[in-house]
Amino acid sequence: MIYSVKYEDLGLKDYKETWDYQERIFQVTVDKKLRNAAAGKSDAGPAFGTLIFVEHPHVYTLGKSGSESNLLLNYIQLQAKDASFYRIDRGGDITYHGPGQIVGYPIFDLEIIGINLKEYIRSIEEVIIRTLSVLGIKGDRIEGATGVWLDHDKNDKARKICAIGVKASRYVTMHGFAFNVNTNLEYFTFINPCGITDKGVTSLERELGGKQDLNQIKSILRDNMKEVFDLKWIN
Repeated sequence: MIYSVKYEDLGLKDYKETWDYQERIFQVTVDKKLRNAAAGKSDAGPAFGTLIFVEHPHVYTLGKSGSESNLLLNYIQLQAKDASFYRIDRGGDITYHGPGQIVGYPIFDLEIIGINLKEYIRSIEEVIIRTLSVLGIKGDRIEGATGVWLDHDKNDKARKICAIGVKASRYVTMHGFAFNVNTNLEYFTFINPCGITDKGVTSLERELGGKQDLNQIKSILRDNMKEVFDLKWIN
């Protein structure tokens, strides 16, 4: 079934402001779905979803199941790095967001799309894997871990290029993925990314040997989101 989705590119925007904005869209989507269900409507959900692309100033976020011990900086050190920290309501452990990283927040009704949460996460991974393939890079999954990796079968060389952490209620999603394009990877040295200590982190800039055009990468991502999730863009 084709799913109509509104696309928004917020540019560089504060994490908390974006989180609040996401939450408002998420709540409107869930509330409308509940009203439809109570009224006995067969289309128990809104007519469209929302996909947000954004970059954030330096920020670390910790998921519900994460441990603060995976943040290796104290408050004063965070300030010195011009970074902020939030404990948030998604799954997963700690990760970093910053300039040069494309963060995607799909607010989708999985019942309309016809997939469960596990399939949804695998579909996001597929979007990233296809995007990497367009750029001549082989991405893959690691059993038991979310996200997309390079050299996944070589423990000493495996490195993550995209992290995924989501929340869902009434089959409506929020939060999403963080794809390292021109990301300053130094900031990952101040955490145990996703709680993992034996694997690395990378970016398109590092793998391809130079800065990448963010708008071009966003365009490729959008094309792959449309194909994998069978989307129709709306204004």
